Amino acid sequence: MILSLFGLIIFSPLYLFISILIFFQLDGPIFFRQSRAGKDGKEFSMIKFRTMTHRFKEKGLSESDAITKLGSLLRKTSLDEIPELFNILKGDMSIIGPRPLLLKYVPRYSKKHLKRLNVKPGLTGLAQISGRNCLSWSEKFDLDIEYINNLSMLTDIKIFFKTFFVVFKSKHTDPDNDEHMSEFIGYEDE
Repeated sequence: MILSLFGLIIFSPLYLFISILIFFQLDGPIFFRQSRAGKDGKEFSMIKFRTMTHRFKEKGLSESDAITKLGSLLRKTSLDEIPELFNILKGDMSIIGPRPLLLKYVPRYSKKHLKRLNVKPGLTGLAQISGRNCLSWSEKFDLDIEYINNLSMLTDIKIFFKTFFVVFKSKHTDPDNDEHMSEFIGYEDE
């Protein structure tokens, strides 16, 4: 929580700048909120900078087509994640941990992968520094379980610093040049 508060203070000029850009370039709200599964599967509202055209489905756009140029840049640099520092400050998330996913995915996890709900979700994690969107869902979940099975302050510190390298290099941000992962529907197709 202290690190998230420190991060909010440090990133406040950038936060304000991005908010102004979104306000003037995109119609609609600056932030995107979505219910996600937290620790023990508890629902919380995750906040991010909006990267898509507002009400894109009403405009007949697909999710891929709804991502704006600014949104694409924010995703590639992970700057759309800055507002999640508020989720960390509030106690819904941690800096390091499995990424929080949609509530509808929880019943689709294998028994083994349900363990990812034993800890608070994170802003970054082992899966994000190990391949991020270039990994299959089961590979990501396996890395989440590996992280949970080997929890340590040293591991968290390594992940924290490696995250900056991965983000700086914009590595593994999009699978096969597509802007987001397909929906997790289970394990049959992987």
